[in-house]
Amino acid sequence: MTDSDNSFVDALGQVHRPAPGARIVSLVPSITELLCELGLAPQLVGRTGFCIHPKEVVAGIAKVGGTKDVNLDKIRKLAPTHVVVNIDENEKPTYEALAQFVPHVVVTHPLVPQDNLALARLMGGIFCVDAAAAAWCAEFEEELARLRAMARGPARTVLYCIWQDPWMSVSQDTYIAAMLAELGWRVPDLGAARYPRFDWSEALVDGLDAVLLSTEPYRFTEAHADALEKQVGIPVLLVDGEMMSWYGSRALAGLRYLRALRAMLEGSPHGAG
Repeated sequence: MTDSDNSFVDALGQVHRPAPGARIVSLVPSITELLCELGLAPQLVGRTGFCIHPKEVVAGIAKVGGTKDVNLDKIRKLAPTHVVVNIDENEKPTYEALAQFVPHVVVTHPLVPQDNLALARLMGGIFCVDAAAAAWCAEFEEELARLRAMARGPARTVLYCIWQDPWMSVSQDTYIAAMLAELGWRVPDLGAARYPRFDWSEALVDGLDAVLLSTEPYRFTEAHADALEKQVGIPVLLVDGEMMSWYGSRALAGLRYLRALRAMLEGSPHGAG
């Protein structure tokens, strides 16, 4: 979000000023990729071990732990001016600890695909790459319009699985659910949790058109999908978790992936139609 006096407001309402030459640590894999795409790789001094894209670029950036188990001492030694975090990906105590010694902790929280526009403008504004951010936003808006202009298929209820043992899914207020909603698909209500656990039952399966097994955070494979499809008797598709859940750069490809995903389901041998 942009304020009228050339300042930028993050997801916590904190105001940030343009910071040319910022030293940046990103604790959000998808935003690390976005920062690199915007030309900011030379200013990235730290990233998590899960920040794996673009591979050849991030290989030269220091690791500072994971998204949940951040190594604060490593960050302190890197002396960043800015650390980028996310409300879903990073823990609140991590943010609070960082705020004690990092001049600027930028908090992000995209909830729906269109929020990627504000995210790119926030990163572009704070780190003074407005032109690159504007170009990316124009491409994203074009792709989103193309997706939304596509003739909608029938409404479907799909169960998006992110884990097994225990089985876990996503709630209707997640970014993933919002991506699926772009196709007119909805996820079932499995309770109040953002990432609810569930047990398989005949009643659950009877209310579904398909099951989607994500490649992350659990590494579901085609073998899992084949075995589960035999068990439940409805289409079970393996889906690219990065395309469905990563905002930033990958969200642009994610919009294209949604079109492919709909074609995958419509072409299922079980004939979801």
